Amino acid sequence: MSNPLLDFKDLPLFDQVRPEHVAPAMDELLGQADQALAAVTRPEFPADWNEMAKTLDVATERLSRSWGMVGHLNAVADTPELRAAYNEALPRVTDFWTRLGSDEKLFAKYKAIDAAKLSPEQRQALKNALRNFTLSGAELAGAAKERFAQIQERQAELSQKFSEHALDATDAFSYYASENELDGVPPDVVHAARAAAEAEGKAGYKLTLKMPSYLPVMQFGHNRTLRERLYRAYVTRASDQGDPKFDNTPLIREILALRQEEARLLGYANFAEVSVVPKMAESPRQVIQFLRDLAHRARPYALKDVQDMRSFAAERLGIADPQAWDWSYIAEKLKEERYSFSEQEVKQYFTAPKVLAGLFKIVETLFEVAIRRDHAPAWNPAVEFYRIERGGELVGQFYLDPSARTGKRGGAWMDDVRARWQRPDDGRLQTPIAHLVCNFAEGVDGRPPLLTHDDVITLFHESGHGLHHMLTRVNERDVSGISGVEWDAVELPSQFMENFCWEWGVLKHMTAHVDTGEPLPRELFDKMLAAKNFQSGLGTLRQIEFALFDMLLHSEHDPAADFMPLLQQVRDEVSVLHPPAFNRMAHTFSHIFAGGYAAGYYSYKWAEVLSADAYAAFEETAGEDGMPSVQTGRKYRQAILEVGGSRPAIDSFKAFRGREPTLDALLRHQGMA
Repeated sequence: MSNPLLDFKDLPLFDQVRPEHVAPAMDELLGQADQALAAVTRPEFPADWNEMAKTLDVATERLSRSWGMVGHLNAVADTPELRAAYNEALPRVTDFWTRLGSDEKLFAKYKAIDAAKLSPEQRQALKNALRNFTLSGAELAGAAKERFAQIQERQAELSQKFSEHALDATDAFSYYASENELDGVPPDVVHAARAAAEAEGKAGYKLTLKMPSYLPVMQFGHNRTLRERLYRAYVTRASDQGDPKFDNTPLIREILALRQEEARLLGYANFAEVSVVPKMAESPRQVIQFLRDLAHRARPYALKDVQDMRSFAAERLGIADPQAWDWSYIAEKLKEERYSFSEQEVKQYFTAPKVLAGLFKIVETLFEVAIRRDHAPAWNPAVEFYRIERGGELVGQFYLDPSARTGKRGGAWMDDVRARWQRPDDGRLQTPIAHLVCNFAEGVDGRPPLLTHDDVITLFHESGHGLHHMLTRVNERDVSGISGVEWDAVELPSQFMENFCWEWGVLKHMTAHVDTGEPLPRELFDKMLAAKNFQSGLGTLRQIEFALFDMLLHSEHDPAADFMPLLQQVRDEVSVLHPPAFNRMAHTFSHIFAGGYAAGYYSYKWAEVLSADAYAAFEETAGEDGMPSVQTGRKYRQAILEVGGSRPAIDSFKAFRGREPTLDALLRHQGMA
């Protein structure tokens, strides 16, 4: 077993994977998958769910697991050699999945399966499969089918290239500041910047566009010139305003044109119509109406947010005409004055080890599990590995990769390594494994990493996705965990977990001052809570701006036309803080151009309605000490987390709440009731 990408005995051998392993592994696994596809589509092969799974699903699961390893390493440990190997294999892998999804013989075989003989889980998986065949072009023929396959391959290439440009443009920027330019910037950020410069043998302090470096400068740095320098670099990444070799403009145009062509081939008017078919939302029109209604409700609060900042900037900061690079700074200063605390003060209490212990405590208490350190080969020394147990039985495992570094894609995400599955080949129960990936600052001077409260919320968010994947009790791979869950409901468990970051009973267990070890004072927490909905109107409109742009881009925009005027039109309609004309947000909007959220970014707001309403059940049943009820946690776990995608998300929600969701809890949670 010399190729680690072909070893499926136990945990993935991430530490052994080399770029030269990729091509031979894909040769082997694609060959096996092709043979399996040929076998099950022969006329004599029975149209039987379990028999087909034994042959086809076993082969395709191995392929997706191995390719998932390569894709993951490409995202968290990018090197020129690995990138080249990934890009070389990408068209072949895409071609296989496209052929599989559109194979009319396989489609016919699935249609011939007797659903009455299946379990409820299998029936839901079959229903999803038949729908996905149609959306994958299985009903197309001849030139149309050929063109559909070409579109899929080209889109995969373009999405990968978009990601590379965004990462490379981010990594390419650095500015070596002098000490006096960093006035106001938090000491731990200054230390990290100095260490980064020293590591390169350079003078000064190295600033980058990675979040742990960029954001504190924008929030706390007194130097307006420095803020402007970083802001311009950040919002023009991978665009026509920067290095031409990273410009994503032509990629975006081609992606949009291909999506439109794909939709027309499938008989839809636009890509947004295709996108909502497997989602909870019934139509693009319904989504647009939902977003505009929410924008209308949030707008008065957002206008007041901006007015407050303008007055404060003029009266207290001497900034008469605030620019885009001033708003984060003004907001931070206003928050400090209004609530008498700063993010920097709070951050001293959130050391990474203590936060993690607090997260594990609430998960263990609420969902009646135990989380233990475990051991697995990893791609970086900073990666940690854990196991989740219930009653001594292994439920799931996860990798935690917390820190930002060069060659690692920005942002935070959860991804599955493998799903829970009663394997049809040998009958054993395969337990699920997840990746939880963040981009936090590393510790400096031997101290543990310090997290902002936003970082804590991010960690809880991704853990919510992970729990959805790992706590499932469904044994059918295609509907276990997050598999088969409607895209606009998949954010429910992640956003749900964020609420615990605002509960004193939870928070007090996850804080310890980095120097004194003292827990977060209740007085400081009360100030944080008072500030919780600070600028929630602005925050809501910002998310709606992204979501509405995405939906209109895929429903009403002509791909042949420039997309920047549409972005401006959306900003004119929704935004109350207009970014400068050079701002190129779309050029690094990886969610929709490289992350599966095309015509689906609205899912965050849509699922927020569900998650706020679900969390209201915990507020209604909390104990006198404010701690959430274990009984409610059990009901939530059983109604939502454990059933995964084995039934429609609305049915799971109603099983938990006993009714349809309402908007009330979300508006109340965000101070906009």
